[in-house]
Amino acid sequence: MPSLLARLSHAAPWLIAALALGARLLPTPRTIDDAFITFRYARNLLDGLGFVYNAGEPVLGTTTPLYTLLMAALAGLTGWRDFPWLALIVNAPADAITCLLLLRLGHTLTGHSAVGLAAALLWAVAPMSVTFAIGGMETSVFILLLVLSADLYLGGRYRGAAFVAALLLLTRPDGVLFAGLLGLDLVWRSWRAQRNVPWREAAIFLLTLTPWVLFAWWTFGSPIPHSVAAKTEAYRLDAGSALIRLIQHYSTPFFENEFLGRGWQLAGVFVYLFLTLTAGLNASRRDTRTWPLALYPWLYFIVFAAANPLIFRWYLAPPLPFFFLFILSGLWQLAEHFSRLLMRFRPQLSTLNLQSATFFLPPSLFLLPSSFFLFTSLAAWTLRPDHGPQWPAPQMAWHALELLYTEVGKDMAGQVAPQRTVIAAGDIGALGYYSDAQMLDTVGLISPQATAYFPLDPDVYAMVYAVPPQLILDERPDYAVFLEIYVRNGLLRDARFQAEYTLLKKIPTDIYGSEGMLVFKRTRP
Repeated sequence: MPSLLARLSHAAPWLIAALALGARLLPTPRTIDDAFITFRYARNLLDGLGFVYNAGEPVLGTTTPLYTLLMAALAGLTGWRDFPWLALIVNAPADAITCLLLLRLGHTLTGHSAVGLAAALLWAVAPMSVTFAIGGMETSVFILLLVLSADLYLGGRYRGAAFVAALLLLTRPDGVLFAGLLGLDLVWRSWRAQRNVPWREAAIFLLTLTPWVLFAWWTFGSPIPHSVAAKTEAYRLDAGSALIRLIQHYSTPFFENEFLGRGWQLAGVFVYLFLTLTAGLNASRRDTRTWPLALYPWLYFIVFAAANPLIFRWYLAPPLPFFFLFILSGLWQLAEHFSRLLMRFRPQLSTLNLQSATFFLPPSLFLLPSSFFLFTSLAAWTLRPDHGPQWPAPQMAWHALELLYTEVGKDMAGQVAPQRTVIAAGDIGALGYYSDAQMLDTVGLISPQATAYFPLDPDVYAMVYAVPPQLILDERPDYAVFLEIYVRNGLLRDARFQAEYTLLKKIPTDIYGSEGMLVFKRTRP
């Protein structure tokens, strides 16, 4: 009969996958505002309004067309339109499958199962993974496609990798970074071996993208989401702000700064750079096709630091699976190196013979940092969140603002004419989803006219974003719903706005330093 250790080894992948499912289903949905934008696109598609956010306004305001179509398809097939739950039911298995793929990739990179087991276990409970799965974002599906394309590529299934890489781009446009690395390696490899170009893989990739590209060009005028340009224009950021945020993130992928202190946020990025680069070089010696996986997290870092966008939380998740793998691979290499050093002092290892020491020492040394990372990741959870469902969840799964907008949206749903009454807002997700009103997005994600009003006078900003006063005066929405800090130095000081709008409600909140959430109604015809 197989030993207990052997049975546990065979059961471990499925136990980790089950843990990943439970870690996402237990907290229940805690939906992020941007996810509600995708859900409304899906709902309008089902209702026959087309791929639009506002009826009659063909604007591509979602960056995830594939996820939108997936949500619409599932809702249409099941007849169930609880999109936050539909998203979670998709995201939880997606992350569980990602864990299984990480197990295999870890062995591929190092030849040892311990690295894959550690990466899969850490991903199963990682706050950066769980938060966006329960948040209704496309992140889980995007990362599954990212890891699957890598697994297919390293397995020599290049056509499958080309197909999945195209789906990656349809899920999020920044998928082009990893797809580009795989494509570059495949072209170089094909040319070096046979002096030709991988036409079949290129054809599969392009044919998969072409239907959406043609539809988007015909419908919206461009396949590039308008929200990409809008976010570039709307936010007022200091030079290097993205770089600082990325350094903080790359130095604390396991939330270890809570125990190692603030100084680790600077030192950690160099420690992990060393570990990932040395592990990447070692993996490339085993299989030269692994270099795109090693380079991707740092290419992602460079591109986003150079572009300097406002770094939303979900921007930080995609590099992490490969980042985990190569950090852990580097630690395994160190464990093997120290084991060899210890073997030179074999007389001191009196209780171990050479064979048993060689077998047990590297895993034992590797277990220490891996256990620490698991501990710090779990410590970033809370058993009783201070808002939302009272079930254990990552501390970063914060959605207090979305709960406020949900409250306002549901309250206004009975007072507005669906898809006719116009509500202006700086955060349109939950408010637009629950009110079903025509939305004027003052950031410009689904309202292109808003971008013409940026940049604003610096004095108008009380934070990184402010509502353009003239936009409201020109568009004349029926209602306006804003956090006070969005309008503190602009609309609230504009006599014309005060003359045309009446404050209906002020909901207490100090989010982002606000003095409440404000609901205005237009009272002058």
